[in-house]
Amino acid sequence: MRTTTTLTTVRWGIIGVGDVTERKSGPGLQRAERSGLVAVMRRDGTKAADYARRHGVPRWYDDADALIADPEVDAVYIATPPDSHRDYAVRVAAAGKPVYVEKPMARTAAECEDMIAACERAGVPLFVAYYRRAMPRFAIVKQLLDDGAIGTPRVVSVRTLGTPGMWEPDHLPWRVQPEISGGGLFVDLGSHTLDLLDHLLGPVGAVSGAAGNQGGGYRAEDVVTATFIFTSGVQGVGLWSFTAAEQRDEVEIIGSAGSLSFSSFGTEPLVLRTADGERRIDAPYPEVVQQPLIQAVVDELTGHGTSPSTGHSALRTARFVDTVLAGYRAEHGISF
Repeated sequence: MRTTTTLTTVRWGIIGVGDVTERKSGPGLQRAERSGLVAVMRRDGTKAADYARRHGVPRWYDDADALIADPEVDAVYIATPPDSHRDYAVRVAAAGKPVYVEKPMARTAAECEDMIAACERAGVPLFVAYYRRAMPRFAIVKQLLDDGAIGTPRVVSVRTLGTPGMWEPDHLPWRVQPEISGGGLFVDLGSHTLDLLDHLLGPVGAVSGAAGNQGGGYRAEDVVTATFIFTSGVQGVGLWSFTAAEQRDEVEIIGSAGSLSFSSFGTEPLVLRTADGERRIDAPYPEVVQQPLIQAVVDELTGHGTSPSTGHSALRTARFVDTVLAGYRAEHGISF
């Protein structure tokens, strides 16, 4: 769904000014062309006021509906944990305002579908902060693939390893509380890589997998394996373990004439291997990692372009996650 009203500039409001908005996204709303941040909301008004003061934002609220109703707010960025994404998105859409929501889009694909339906009923666009789709680092990856640098892509492998989190059982971060996040770190981190592969190679046509808990540190899954096939014919395999002895972040796409390796979360060079040898390609992160995607969203809202990340593209990633976690959720009584 594309917006029926083209804005000259986009005046943003943020619901939920937590850590992600400090450096990854909030400054991007202020720095993007034809964009400004005019209001922020947090249930703790003292913290909302502090954020507004530190970032030079004119107004703050401790009530989401007040921010949504603000006539000077053109579009709303929802940066709360996933369990509230659907509720806030529906309310923003009902006010006739475009929605930009943090990733993962929601806890389940069903919640994502509700968000899409609400925005389509209201005739407003829905964007999701899978910002790797617009980052220069991964634009280089996509260009290499599109240019045939490795020939025709054949297979892709993902390996994401992390060491156990040292958290007290009564003080777990929300990212490993499935009732809030939808799962564990596979949902929080793995969804980034899955969405990126959807952008580079997708969409996915078939998925199978399994999840488990090997560390016992929390209720959510801490290990996931998956196999998947893209409609393009590329086949993939993924491993995510968060109770490993080491940290590792590897994606490798192998084609008919070479391979391309890179990390999803690091800044080290891309590695291109062909019959001509190995080539290392610098591909750093931008200072504000969400700014390229925010600019693409603003470009769409102001009639200057289109965003590569939408509710519909994010829904595909949510369905992938649901499929892989279905058995684990059923076995452990996790429902939403």
